[in-house]
Amino acid sequence: MSELQPGQVLTHLEIGPVAHGGHFVARHEGRVVFVRHALPDEVVDVRLTQVTRRFARADAIAVHQASPHRVVPPCPIATRCGGCDFQHVEPGYARELKRRVVAELLGHLAGYDFTGEVEEVEPSPLGWRRRMRYHVDQEGRPGLRAHRSGEVVALPEGGCRIADPAIASPPRLPGRAGGELLGVVATSGTGFMRSDEPETLTEVVGELSYLVDADGFWQAHASAPRVLLERVLSGLEPKAGERALDLYCGVGLFAGALAKRDLRVWGVEGDKRAVVLAQRNVPSARFVAGDVARRFAQLPEQADLVVLDPPRTGAGAGVLAAVAARGPRAIAYVACDPAALGRDLRTLADLGYQPTSLSAHDLFPMTHHVECVAILEPRR
Repeated sequence: MSELQPGQVLTHLEIGPVAHGGHFVARHEGRVVFVRHALPDEVVDVRLTQVTRRFARADAIAVHQASPHRVVPPCPIATRCGGCDFQHVEPGYARELKRRVVAELLGHLAGYDFTGEVEEVEPSPLGWRRRMRYHVDQEGRPGLRAHRSGEVVALPEGGCRIADPAIASPPRLPGRAGGELLGVVATSGTGFMRSDEPETLTEVVGELSYLVDADGFWQAHASAPRVLLERVLSGLEPKAGERALDLYCGVGLFAGALAKRDLRVWGVEGDKRAVVLAQRNVPSARFVAGDVARRFAQLPEQADLVVLDPPRTGAGAGVLAAVAARGPRAIAYVACDPAALGRDLRTLADLGYQPTSLSAHDLFPMTHHVECVAILEPRR
């Protein structure tokens, strides 16, 4: 096996299946190469970006044999910006690639046979993002980070293609170098603000109203809060008087909907500021600030329903054991990473809980990311 170096160009690599993380699998002299901006069955030249003893990473730089699903990226900086790794893919086929990833990971990690599709959610595939974080370069120009880099890539004419048009082209900040500029579209208003002086905004989902900081967590896709809320509620079928836990609750999206249905709700969130807002958003619920794994002593010993919306790393065995110990009749697990979901579904299976349904939603068009919602009940 020849020695490989970052920056080296490899020619005429045959591209295999999609892999988790927006890469496609190729091989060079027996070593796996994870290639961005390629597609299955293509033949491409690549430039290596990382080399380890076990694998390498690379970007496709020339296409000799193109997939019929390859399209011209709508954004001219798509191959440089780190935000969109599937702009070269026909949107319907991009959802098929995500479906393959979800099915492979859930089958391998959890033994779960995912037979559904990745559902398209409007707006799609462009103009969907209502939260943008722009980085300001040394000349005061807002741009976006390059992939795995601190480099700020200047925005093209017309701005970011996946951003809501109202925040796609941020203003230049003359005389200011560095820092961040937030672009936000919210129910209460639209605009740009410095990240060190964020505003508190109002978001409305159905009949529910939520206060959220501009730099705090809120789903970026315009329709995501509604879609996820509907899926969680339809899966849990909450009943008045039941006890519910909303873990990793943010500003109380799910807690608010459960409380409106006359459930007794407890929420836990690591971000103290989000907890302050959650208590204002859902005054009838009780919220605890801190690490979820360490706050179960402050929660009821029994719960009828549990909502889990953990970070990308997943909930983990300790949290899931504490959840199962409370004997909920149903669990809703909202996951932004199918690998973490697969690991946690395996753990829940060992704890006696099995999925009764699992849906996948394309809430991040033009990227490899996909959101899943699993509903679990005790094994009969």
